[in-house]
Amino acid sequence: MSSPNERLDSIYQQVVARNPGEEEFHQAVREVIESLDPVLRRYPEFAEHKMIERICEPERQIIFRVPWEDDRGEIHINRGFRVQFNSALGPFKGGLRFHPSVYLGIIKFLGFEQVFKNALTGLPIGGGKGGSDFDPKGRSDNEVMRFCQSFMTEMYRHIGEYMDVPAGDIGVGGREVGYLFGQYKRLTGRYESGVLTGKDPAWGGALVRRESTGYGAVYFVDEMLKARNDSMEGKICVVSGSGNVAIYTIEKIHQLGGKVVACSDSAGFVYDEEGLDLDLIKQIKEVERRRIKAYADTRKQAKYTPKGDIWAVPCQVAMPSATQNELDEEHARTLVANGCLAVGEGANMPTTPAGIRVFLEAGVAFGPGKATNAGGVATSALEMQQNASRDSWSFEYTEERLASIMRGVHRTCWETAKDFDQPGNYVVGANIAGFIRVAEAMLALGLV
Repeated sequence: MSSPNERLDSIYQQVVARNPGEEEFHQAVREVIESLDPVLRRYPEFAEHKMIERICEPERQIIFRVPWEDDRGEIHINRGFRVQFNSALGPFKGGLRFHPSVYLGIIKFLGFEQVFKNALTGLPIGGGKGGSDFDPKGRSDNEVMRFCQSFMTEMYRHIGEYMDVPAGDIGVGGREVGYLFGQYKRLTGRYESGVLTGKDPAWGGALVRRESTGYGAVYFVDEMLKARNDSMEGKICVVSGSGNVAIYTIEKIHQLGGKVVACSDSAGFVYDEEGLDLDLIKQIKEVERRRIKAYADTRKQAKYTPKGDIWAVPCQVAMPSATQNELDEEHARTLVANGCLAVGEGANMPTTPAGIRVFLEAGVAFGPGKATNAGGVATSALEMQQNASRDSWSFEYTEERLASIMRGVHRTCWETAKDFDQPGNYVVGANIAGFIRVAEAMLALGLV
């Protein structure tokens, strides 16, 4: 009989062979599988019922054509995706990403991560993800509307409040969700608020949804620091990105007494020793939709570095909140050398495996994305609850629910890591806790 380690390696090789060229998906699967040796030793029934193999294979993969017409009358054809990964705990739940980098491997990696992230929240939601290689940047509102309508014309037949509930992600904000929901309502003739989350609060959305991923990530990091008899108070912080997640990460850090001195976009980063002016960043990114360079043009003591390394800025807390694999081994070593105490992943898989090893070996508190950024989907699930009950909750009540959920996610990861003899290792804790919850549900449901 093969050992658990040999079995896990064999499973991983099968995944690679069955999914050629999907490097991000391979990386996400390996990162989880590497944690599961003690799980198979304690729960041999998971191996007997091939739970890992089943979890690594999506329930359904949908790929479709999205034709649309721009303002000049030129026709474009994009590709749409929806990967419905696992519904053992509830309907598929996960965002839609509109970005030129999107292909099947990206969507599968995000969907795989979503399965465990959603499980960690303790809420009744499965995992999925979708999107398109369409780029909304530089497109007019009418062009974005026409694309969203074409996208939903195919996708509407695959979603529903008890089947699959998409939300936003990179490139899909309130504007896009509005157009998508409008087309769904038009095609079905039904006002099913619960079929999409991330809606405007004026027509069924949850207050705090816009802030939730960033807020939740900071709550989780603050809990990691509290576990070390410390807190966010007085900490110098760096946040990569300047989109929705980054902006509200900055906001919550400031509310908890920390100071963010740098943020970025794909063109470069700004450094402000006095602490970033959040109102100015919101004006530049949310209202004017300009590059972060404009911050330094307005605030003269700030410095802008084009294509620079934001992780070279000394900090005690680092929050990678832009995109996958943005923080590598070299960056991690720089952060450790500069006195970094904690890292919280606001984006999905932003730290490479080698970078994670550096942090863990150095004793840095490291919060993996499937735990740290679970606040977004948690608040989406709260939005689903409000829609199902035809209710409306206050900002304060919803935020307290979010904070409570994130404290619970931290506690689950902390206690699971300790139970499996790796105290303080949130990577192991998140992977094992999420896997066990999904695997136990799949066993209970039979061979499905």
